[in-house]
Amino acid sequence: MDESSRQTFFGGWKCRLAALRNIPPVLRIVWASGPRVIAAGVTFRVITAFIPIAMLAVSRMIIDAVVGSTAGHLALPRGFWWLVFLEFLLAALGSVLGRAIGFSDSLFADRFTRHVSVRVMEHASRLDLEAYEDPVFYDKLERARAQAADRIAMIQATGTMLQQMIIAATLSASILVFSPWLLLLLIVCLVPAFLGESHFAFLGYSQNFRQTPVRRQMDYLRVLGASKESAKELKLFGLSSFFVRSYSDLSDLIYGQNMTLARRRFRAGTLLSLLSATGYYLAYAYVVYRTVMGGLSVGSMTFLAGAIAGASTNIQNIFSTFSNIADQSLFLTDLLGLFAVRPKIQSAPNALSAPRPIRDGFEFRNVTFAYPGTTRLILDRMNFRLEPGERVALIGSNGQGKTTIVKLLTRLYDPAGGQILLDGVDLREYSIEDLCREIGVIFQDFMRYEMSAADNIGIGRIESRHELPKLQHAARKSLAEAVIERLPKCYEQMLGRRFEGGVDLSGGEWQKIALARAYLRDAQLLILDEPTASLDARSEHEVFQRFADLTRGKMALLVSHRFSTVRMADRIIVLEGGSIAEEGSHSRLIALGGLYSEMFELQAAGYR
Repeated sequence: MDESSRQTFFGGWKCRLAALRNIPPVLRIVWASGPRVIAAGVTFRVITAFIPIAMLAVSRMIIDAVVGSTAGHLALPRGFWWLVFLEFLLAALGSVLGRAIGFSDSLFADRFTRHVSVRVMEHASRLDLEAYEDPVFYDKLERARAQAADRIAMIQATGTMLQQMIIAATLSASILVFSPWLLLLLIVCLVPAFLGESHFAFLGYSQNFRQTPVRRQMDYLRVLGASKESAKELKLFGLSSFFVRSYSDLSDLIYGQNMTLARRRFRAGTLLSLLSATGYYLAYAYVVYRTVMGGLSVGSMTFLAGAIAGASTNIQNIFSTFSNIADQSLFLTDLLGLFAVRPKIQSAPNALSAPRPIRDGFEFRNVTFAYPGTTRLILDRMNFRLEPGERVALIGSNGQGKTTIVKLLTRLYDPAGGQILLDGVDLREYSIEDLCREIGVIFQDFMRYEMSAADNIGIGRIESRHELPKLQHAARKSLAEAVIERLPKCYEQMLGRRFEGGVDLSGGEWQKIALARAYLRDAQLLILDEPTASLDARSEHEVFQRFADLTRGKMALLVSHRFSTVRMADRIIVLEGGSIAEEGSHSRLIALGGLYSEMFELQAAGYR
């Protein structure tokens, strides 16, 4: 073994043994998923584990009775047929318990998958937005999602190993009584095979870990090559062959790596399995020799031969199962690591309820912010107020901090410096959940939920999703009512093409549905990030004809590039370089002849 292989071998085992620390917390999760199912499965396995030694003992008595009877021409001993019946009962019990184990395992698989999947969803929903924008964390999240279901076999293997250990212990004890050297021979010949399998299993894990980013690229290319969203450009730009070639190149890379490892594993595994077989047959040959020499009865020979075969198989299985559990526990690192991540942004103990009504409004006081992992300041000591009943518009070129301000107001991020106050109290003092109930937001990249039209609107205030009059009122405000009334099943119509019977909408129609969500929320602050970006000119005009009514008594924050939208705001804030460049009404900023006026003229020129 060269130095590189030696480091890999010992380093692999160090990681493997360290990963065994993952098992206790996982077993706690397992127990929480279904205590009664787990207890039943363990009980079935323990009882089943004692059946092989019992059957061998009964078989020994039966064979010795038959050999004694035929050799001496004597009648079978009293109770002989009861022994045969007992062997039948043991076999039947083993069969029934085997099915019972399978039944409990199937129930456990469903319960565990559900329990862990729910925990992953609940925990992931509490994590900071920052986590989802980190590629390294996203790789971990993808692995953790897979592990929610893929590690069931490992957990079931833990129960199987308990069963194997009991079988091996009972059979080994009988061999130990006959000859300790035979048992030692079996173990010595099996250990190399165990170490070899473990070594290659760890290499497989390491390779799988390294391949995660490539596999994510492959998944992305697979979606690009066959999805509704990319179909038009796929055809018009002739991208199919490019995506297929890119996918094939990555797939060939993965295949080549896996094939290289599989060849090495096959060659080493073949040699080591021959060593294991040699140990078994040497022990078996010694038992036959002792029987021929008169040292053992035929029944004892059968008993020991069965015990040697069973012990050899189960010891080998224990090694293999333990190695598999140790290797699989490495994969649990990401699942447990995900559960260990705690959000930085969360409600403080004894957090305040958001004020209703809001009296003084929001205030940015010397707010500074840069996205994690970057040094570029998006906001630099920014100060502005948003007062009750006021409609404020944010404009500026891309990257000037418009959407960042929205994220800070909604506490998707916290400022790096300065404070954001609500009625004079730092936002961090309020309950996040309570604060969010007072804010209605529609982002430019709003979600298109492939659910019913009613659910699409009801998501805006989930407790009201079954209250049709409220949904209809919100749809009327956003101009979505006419869209929904044209649908075959109206509010019960499934939207999107993912599920059977679904109907897709145009971009503008989807946006009206999304706007209805914000109106249903009945929040004190309404934030619209490019609210009319997908609407045609007529719909945009209709939306803003009603804008004053829709925002009466509310604070409204508009983020838009369209001056036809922002000119209806009470106050316009022009952002540049992370600071406020200009501020005022549309007419005042036009008269000022500064950056706003220049941007307005540039956009207006396009319509002349």
